[in-house]
Amino acid sequence: MDQGLRFSDPARYARTLRRAHELVISGVPRPEIPTSLVDSWHRSMALGISPDQHSPRHLHEPSEVLQLRRDHRLQHVMPALHDLLADDSRSGRHLLVLTDASGEILWRVGSPAVLRRADQLEFLEGADWSEAGIGTNAISEALVTGGAVQLFSAEHLVRTHHEWACTAAPITDPATGRVLGVLDVSGPLDTLSADTLRMVRCAVRVAEALLGTSDAGTSLGASASVRASRRPAQTVAGQAAAVESLELLGDKPAAVFADGSRAPLTLRRAEILALLGSRSQGWSAEELAYELHGDAGTPQAIRTEMFRVRSMLGGAVESNPYRLAAGLAGASDSGRVLRLLRDGLVADALEAYTAPLLSRSGALAVQLLRDQLDLAVGSAVRASGDAGLLVRWLSTDMGAFDSQAVEALGRLVGRTDPRYLAFRASSGA
Repeated sequence: MDQGLRFSDPARYARTLRRAHELVISGVPRPEIPTSLVDSWHRSMALGISPDQHSPRHLHEPSEVLQLRRDHRLQHVMPALHDLLADDSRSGRHLLVLTDASGEILWRVGSPAVLRRADQLEFLEGADWSEAGIGTNAISEALVTGGAVQLFSAEHLVRTHHEWACTAAPITDPATGRVLGVLDVSGPLDTLSADTLRMVRCAVRVAEALLGTSDAGTSLGASASVRASRRPAQTVAGQAAAVESLELLGDKPAAVFADGSRAPLTLRRAEILALLGSRSQGWSAEELAYELHGDAGTPQAIRTEMFRVRSMLGGAVESNPYRLAAGLAGASDSGRVLRLLRDGLVADALEAYTAPLLSRSGALAVQLLRDQLDLAVGSAVRASGDAGLLVRWLSTDMGAFDSQAVEALGRLVGRTDPRYLAFRASSGA
């Protein structure tokens, strides 16, 4: 059967799998169900799991799981996995799950609606999702095979799981190769995409890379270690330091750290930071994806980029929703220009406004921010009634075509003044 139907026509593919499921359970082999899964079904049923079983085995109460998390090495990588794959916004449709090495769920993150659906399956903290706990599923298969696995609809043994698509992969200790747990992304059938398996594998590689560093996974259960995993990342100079400000004006954006070092920002990351700084309530991944990429944008691409931003800048960026940390809000050079204008310091604002906001960016959302900044500075200069400020403004790239400023200058210095005539000619007024 064409595997592409998983993505192009998931409902039709699921119907075919459900028919095959019933036949295989009754003893009739079907090619739609791989032999490895049939073997897993048989092992599960031999352990007492029925296709009609609803509840998994529960090993701990959710309240007890809190201590299990504190004592587990994967606590150090959960923040990174959250940034890469989680979607707990109101409109989020998939669930991020992290288990221990036996398949017991320790963490899960998702929107309220997805969590409610998962609760109905008892897909929650403390539940055992190994073969012995609830039968064949992506988590159990990842533990059995040692590799990344996708299970779609009736490839699960238990019938109540047939409305779900799940992708899972084991996370191993880079030093010993021992399995530490399983990362799983699950959701309704139409949430599965061709990129889901790739993203889960990528997230596992990130987690294992973090576990291999000197400050991740070397101590167990220390709350200080959790805090350490959230400290600002290494600067380009190789020393940990807090972000002090952002340079977003011009064509060479950068982050400036408290120790004086600078880290260049890619244009895409600078665009994201500019948007984060533009409103205090923050942005969801969906909103950022649309603002920067239009209809072609995907929340997952934004989460991947945000993980890189947060790895670079540490605590400077917060999540759920994404926003600048309180200490960094308004701390960009563009933010300083606006702050000076609000304080009535027009001359200082004009001096600080050295170049257009992210002059190389063609993103419409950034262009709007750029235009708003131009408008704010130009309006303040025109209202100042100061000919010197008007000349300075008109001499910049941002104010060179401000015809209203040219006319304001003419009213102040006279229509025969050489300065007025020069700017009038160059502005095309």
